[in-house]
Amino acid sequence: MNFLYFDPGLGAMIVQAVVAVAAGVLLFSKNAMYKIKLLLGLTKEGDTIDSIDVEEEDTEESNDKNG
Repeated sequence: MNFLYFDPGLGAMIVQAVVAVAAGVLLFSKNAMYKIKLLLGLTKEGDTIDSIDVEEEDTEESNDKNG
C-alpha cells in the first residue's frame, strides 16, 4: 500500500497557486474587456479606469500655495 503524505509546504503551495490563477484570470479579463470595448467603440483609446487627469492650472495653484 502506498500512503500519500501532504506536508504543510505542499498545502501552502496549492493555496499560492490558486491565488495566482485567480489574480491572473482577473487581470486578463480586465484587459480583454478593455480591448473588446475599444474594438466596439464604447470607449476612447486614452480613456482608462486607472488614469487621473491633472490640469496644469491645478498644479500651478498648489505650487503657489505651498511655496
